[in-house]
Amino acid sequence: MLSEESVIDLWEQVREKLKIEAGDTVFNNWLGLLSLSSFSDGKIVLAIHSKFHKDWIEPRYGNRIRTLWQGFNKDIVSVTLIVDERLSGKNTRKAEDLSTSVLSLSSPLDPRYTFDKFIVGPSNNFVAAAAERISDAADVSFNPLVIYGGVGLGKTHLMHAIAWKIREKNFNRKVVYLSAEKFMYQFVRALRQQETMAFKEQFRSADVLMIDDVQFIAGKNSTQEEFFHTFNALVDQNKQIIVSSDRSPADLEGIEERLRSRLGWGIVGEIHQTTYELRLGILQAKSDDLKNSSIPKNVIEFLAHKITSNIRELEGALKRLVAHSQLVGRPVSLESAQDVLHDLLRANNRRVTIEEIQKKVADYFNIRLSDMSSPRRARAVARPRQIAMYLSKQLTSKSLPEIGRNFGGRDHTTVMHAVSRIDELSVEDSLLSDDIELLKRTLDS
Repeated sequence: MLSEESVIDLWEQVREKLKIEAGDTVFNNWLGLLSLSSFSDGKIVLAIHSKFHKDWIEPRYGNRIRTLWQGFNKDIVSVTLIVDERLSGKNTRKAEDLSTSVLSLSSPLDPRYTFDKFIVGPSNNFVAAAAERISDAADVSFNPLVIYGGVGLGKTHLMHAIAWKIREKNFNRKVVYLSAEKFMYQFVRALRQQETMAFKEQFRSADVLMIDDVQFIAGKNSTQEEFFHTFNALVDQNKQIIVSSDRSPADLEGIEERLRSRLGWGIVGEIHQTTYELRLGILQAKSDDLKNSSIPKNVIEFLAHKITSNIRELEGALKRLVAHSQLVGRPVSLESAQDVLHDLLRANNRRVTIEEIQKKVADYFNIRLSDMSSPRRARAVARPRQIAMYLSKQLTSKSLPEIGRNFGGRDHTTVMHAVSRIDELSVEDSLLSDDIELLKRTLDS
């Protein structure tokens, strides 16, 4: 039977070992804030003052803490971490006050989204390198960092990874991470409650401001105005700004020119569509993390080859396979993958390309395929070309500059004009609207 004195002695030994292994910074900001809460029948309970700290410690050091306890005494059967907010009144008051002010603005960070879980390849290596540089830098080397790319390619993962690493290196740095939608919501609430000055002071006291999906504030003029002034205030104070978007700042429709210009000041990095090698690496890493499940090599290669849309769908496919295997007791195989994922595989097989759109539209309007990239401006050619650009924007994940390049190297503003023009005409002209719907159904089939 362990006595209270022996358990306290063991805890001190564990703490000393953790301090040596993790280093002073991590220990002082994170592990050193753990307290011995209770012990009974070989079961140790450690407490921390906030869920934020628990969520950071558990995946990184939880197993190591348990191993150390059991290494010092074999009678220890379990070690559990809990949250006890009463501890915030002890010697953690300063850190708690700082994290509370940050967390009152910030959205929660996913503990799975760290740099060591982010698979780097040719399509994302530049953005990943820039993200790590900002995370490691004590000062602001380039400002802002804008990360853009299609849905499910890892923008949010990188944003969370940056926030985690900055907080890990210096917990006292105020990192505010939130979506553009939440920024707008908090701004509107401040207007209604006549607390705009408090809103400004809160955001402008941040050391690092991270806004996810900034395209959401397109057309929201008041929110853009406030974000513009917040941006300038933070840059003037040499504070870091990091933004993500589904497209380049130059392609952000509905965003004021002065704000687009500010966003282009620093580093603008695109996460491109995944390559086969990157998809393979991601699946291998994910399959290594799976417990009690084995994914054959040929299945991983099959998924990497067939599911090309985005990383989110790729990971979702792997989870579906594992869940099906565990629930029905059927081993994962190439046959089961084709059976379980038939809908996803079919959707990826029929993913349309710009070239296919151009050919269908040219055939439909009885013009030459070469007219899609020619300089001709006759209405009989220009209108079908605009429709093809519109459908390329609607049905593919390509950016406006990429679409423009496929139409004879046209500028992205030409594509923007074509998209907005067809949007307007399809409301006014029912025949044109019918043509577009028919083309969409033809391309989808």
